[in-house]
Amino acid sequence: MSDAFTRLARHLDSLPAGFPATESGVEIRILKRLFSEEEAEIAAQLIMMPEPVEGIARRTGRDETRLADMLERMSRKGLIFRSTRNGRKYYMAAQFVVGIWEYHLNDLDENLIRDVNEYLPVLMEKQWVKQETKQLRVVPIAGSISAGISVMPYEAAEEIIARQSRIVVSPCICRREHEMLGKGCGKPMEVCLSFGSAAAFYEENGLGRAISIEEALAVLKTGLAAGLVLQPGNAQKPANICMCCGCCCQVLKNLKTLDSPAKAVHTNYFAVVASDKCVACESCVSACQMDAITVNDTATVNRNRCIGCGLCVPACPEAAVSLLQKDAAERYVPPRNVFETYMNMARQRGKI
Repeated sequence: MSDAFTRLARHLDSLPAGFPATESGVEIRILKRLFSEEEAEIAAQLIMMPEPVEGIARRTGRDETRLADMLERMSRKGLIFRSTRNGRKYYMAAQFVVGIWEYHLNDLDENLIRDVNEYLPVLMEKQWVKQETKQLRVVPIAGSISAGISVMPYEAAEEIIARQSRIVVSPCICRREHEMLGKGCGKPMEVCLSFGSAAAFYEENGLGRAISIEEALAVLKTGLAAGLVLQPGNAQKPANICMCCGCCCQVLKNLKTLDSPAKAVHTNYFAVVASDKCVACESCVSACQMDAITVNDTATVNRNRCIGCGLCVPACPEAAVSLLQKDAAERYVPPRNVFETYMNMARQRGKI
């Protein structure tokens, strides 16, 4: 019979985002670093729907008093997700990414980082890239869209932020773990935004600090000035916005290795260059996170590599680069909310 960690690994793989097995077993090593055997047993019994303690106890046959203490401690350790409604606590399974890994922002060590860096390319190759509905999408930076193009509110980071009632900003786990291994890039660290119940979890667990809409817009401005790609959660009402660099972000790093990164992301835009304005200065090449631009006599954009982030637009001193919207048949409309996103992912994986 398989042990608690193998059962947990299989359970995590049954969740929408997946947790595929490897030949090396590195995924089991990661779980053993994070969970005790009892914690692994409990986590493997949780579902992707919030439940009160008494409901979980009844369903699993566990003692309610001891279970309440275990669930609270596990949620504080970032092993499961916790939310509060009308003063009552609810607990649910957390996916490995985005989830358990990010919740360990404050207790990273080099061995865990090395194991996760060994594992994430496998997760990306076996699951993220092949998954029809992704967990994140790419939205263009402000001012990069060509005049006359109507931008939906869910495609503008400023609009997403302005609609929030609770916002928490946190350090980027990707840049933090790279910095701990001596591979930091110097990009701004405190730029990850979470909203709603995700923001509450981050604040209560000491993973970030609450900020106002105005402060969040200032954080956004800082990230854009540093040339970071905007990746909100893949929903019209996302739970987060990541601001990512191609050197540290595990998503962008692995996308960059593909022949056609544009086919593996949700984006509605692509860059074009006006050859009559281009002076071949290569400023756009430096700004691009996907190696989508080459320069000979003028700059040329490879649409198979362009993810429509818009960073190349302000980088061009001659205003020769702009973003265009994809044809209607190619445009992507994200799910209405995070629940719908995960339902779509689970359905596409045959888990419903």
